[in-house]
Amino acid sequence: MTESQGGAPASPASPASPASPVDVAGPPAGPDAPGAAAPRPAPPPAARLSRLGEVPHLGLVAALALLAVVGLVTVPDAFASASNLVGILSLAATIGVITVGATFVIIGGGIDLSVGAVMALASVWATTLATQSYGPLVMIVCAVLVGAGAGLVNGLLIAYGRLVPFIATLAMLVAARGLAQRMSDRRTQLVQQGNQAIVDLSTTRVFGVPVLVYIFAVVVAAGWILLNRTTFGRRTYAVGGNPEAARLAGIDVRRHTMWLYALSGLCCGIAAVLIMARTTTGSSTHGDLYELDAIAAVIIGGTLLTGGRGSIVGSILGLLIFTVITNLFILNGLNTSDQLIAKGLIIVVAVLLQRRSLRSPT
Repeated sequence: MTESQGGAPASPASPASPASPVDVAGPPAGPDAPGAAAPRPAPPPAARLSRLGEVPHLGLVAALALLAVVGLVTVPDAFASASNLVGILSLAATIGVITVGATFVIIGGGIDLSVGAVMALASVWATTLATQSYGPLVMIVCAVLVGAGAGLVNGLLIAYGRLVPFIATLAMLVAARGLAQRMSDRRTQLVQQGNQAIVDLSTTRVFGVPVLVYIFAVVVAAGWILLNRTTFGRRTYAVGGNPEAARLAGIDVRRHTMWLYALSGLCCGIAAVLIMARTTTGSSTHGDLYELDAIAAVIIGGTLLTGGRGSIVGSILGLLIFTVITNLFILNGLNTSDQLIAKGLIIVVAVLLQRRSLRSPT
């Protein structure tokens, strides 16, 4: 009988000793077994509720639903009527197109204060007698080109002239509004009968909804695709998040910034066509404080003022919140000045919540 057969145990440190069946199978698995991973406890109800805050735009949807409840309680018949809901969408359409362009600019780390004035200038230029004599198509092309051109000037001054976006767009705001007043002689210019196709954008309805609302939906869809499914959108996030890193990655930051402002101006031109359709006029007073509504909608929608983060969907939800608030104030006969105060408070609260979310540990 050899030593290994005589009952003396082999050395456990010996690498040549084969593992016994017990070693291969190991101890029975279970929660109390040594080395076994402890079962993960179920999250408490508070933790499960906190995860709801991670759902994209849930807070905005909840705020919009709360405003709808307020409307149904205070003025149920007027608020829930089909004409009022269509009116909300029609009002949101004009500012909404501008908001899409403002979203790109702010995500890219900029700001555009001239959107309302550029829209007014485009509407006045498109409704001059010389332009209207060529028909509605020329009017639409003129409005779009004027808006895009003004945005391109903003982009050139900011990207290549190295002006601060706040100063450059503030100068454009003043200049565009003044030029609109000069061209119209401070008068409201009516859309002539021969250009009824412009007015039809507001009066013609498909399934009970004006055509201009469908135009708004197309612009939103195109903006979403451009921001989320193209290289242009990825570069916009990169430029807004860290311009120097974007430059080192091969992105022409100055050229991209220029195109962002041109895109914002293009949206202003489209909005000018929509407001001409709604009011049948071109006026230097169009778009007053639209920059406030557009920027506020973008901020409430979760876009950072410092750039690098944001979404089209959030901006549109923020816009709808502002539009419904305006509608509720009108239906309840409240003062317009109180409405502006409420909007200002909402902007302050939104910015404070942004700062808090940035400081909170991830």
